[in-house]
Amino acid sequence: MSAAPAAPATALFAAVDIGASSGRVIVGGVGGGTAELHVVHRFPNGVVEREGALHWDFDALFAEVLTGLRAAADHASAVGGVVASIGIDTWAVDYGLVDAAGTLQGPPFSYRDGRGATQVGRVHGLLGPERLYETTGLQHLPFNTVFQLAAEQAAGRDLTGLQALLIPDLIAFKLTGNRRTESTNASTTGLYDAVAGEWATEFLAALGLPDRLFPPLIEPGETIGTLRPDAAARTGLPGSTPVVAVGSHDTASAVAAVPADGPNFAYISSGTWSLVGVELDAPVLAEASRAANFTNERGVDGTTRYLRNVGGLWLLSESIRSWEEEALDAGSPASAPASPALSLAGLLAAAAAEPAGGPLIDVDSEAFIAPGNMPNRIRAAVSATGGRLESRAPAVVRCILDSLAASYARTVRQAQELSGRRVEVIHIVGGGSQNELLCQITANSTGLPVVAGPVEATALGNVLVQARAAGAAPAALQDLRAVVAASHPGTKYFPGG
Repeated sequence: MSAAPAAPATALFAAVDIGASSGRVIVGGVGGGTAELHVVHRFPNGVVEREGALHWDFDALFAEVLTGLRAAADHASAVGGVVASIGIDTWAVDYGLVDAAGTLQGPPFSYRDGRGATQVGRVHGLLGPERLYETTGLQHLPFNTVFQLAAEQAAGRDLTGLQALLIPDLIAFKLTGNRRTESTNASTTGLYDAVAGEWATEFLAALGLPDRLFPPLIEPGETIGTLRPDAAARTGLPGSTPVVAVGSHDTASAVAAVPADGPNFAYISSGTWSLVGVELDAPVLAEASRAANFTNERGVDGTTRYLRNVGGLWLLSESIRSWEEEALDAGSPASAPASPALSLAGLLAAAAAEPAGGPLIDVDSEAFIAPGNMPNRIRAAVSATGGRLESRAPAVVRCILDSLAASYARTVRQAQELSGRRVEVIHIVGGGSQNELLCQITANSTGLPVVAGPVEATALGNVLVQARAAGAAPAALQDLRAVVAASHPGTKYFPGG
């Protein structure tokens, strides 16, 4: 008797998901109308100061990616599966410069460095803000890629023969040797035509930038390449393992996994930043939209993520870091456990007891972008408007959350007015979906029901786009969202609750 054929190995998908403060490698499986995730590696990320500027330690970051992919290979083997593909998503706008030989020309700058802001005037002198917006539809932020590249020029760097690889594209290049720019992240550069879905080559020429500064575009679901021999050896994965383009801007992946059951929703992708908006079929390029500083970024399947970049939980995490440093300066040993009063849970419980209607700040202010003593800057911002904020940590936390919710409400209202999209429910995904106080205040401020979760929306969107490319998930975006809803039922909050 011949032996029965071995059962086919389960296809699993490795999501490299990196934010501005931490990263994860997550293995996902899709089947039976649901998706399941397993975090196999976590690692820190953060800016480092070198020669007076803020950078990302890309070598350390890539080493963590390789470690995580080896953990993914080990996990797949342990459960009788195989890693069918790899997808990469990170934050937007930042890039590394690579020469013809593939050598990275120094550590990538961080968007939190102030160099881009120094070039806004020069860029606007060559390409007026109205012209930029009517082509790119991009929200003005002083750290957008276009301004960072102008800073390279101002510093005397010759960009001839170099290519700018956005961070997820740089990781993919290191893994595969192939250079591509994934479209959802390309749309955040200020050099992408939002209607044509192509590079705005006339802008490159106007700014004196090389016409091939960026690699060719690629869409989510397309294959970037397979693993180079050195990457295969270091990860334990076969060299035939494909790296598949996903929504490489983490918000694009997160929005793809919003568990909405129809078009009339707003989303808040809540983390270090808050990305607040609606999903549309086409960009809104009117002057009123530019004046309101809304952005039109590309989403999965050619959708438009019509949103504003709003301040986020960076204000809270940076405040906690400042309070912890103050505790150390006051004599607490570094090895001592964190004070319960300074834990996130303790601070949120205390903030919930604070009265509503306290002072508010502009969470979008450039004053809050850089690291530093955040509580002092928040109190100074309140004082500048004639208000007063106590120095107690719970009062500061309540101010942050009330201010975020007020900004969310204003942004959702404007998104409806400018786009014509009616909003019936707000979906909060990402880390902020676990913040019950923020979710409830948001429902109260907007007057709309809030559905919180999933917290791992970005990884789910990443995995589902890979699975779809492999034929293991539904084709329609709405059906992908149904998989998310079935797998991760959200928590509902109602106004006045």
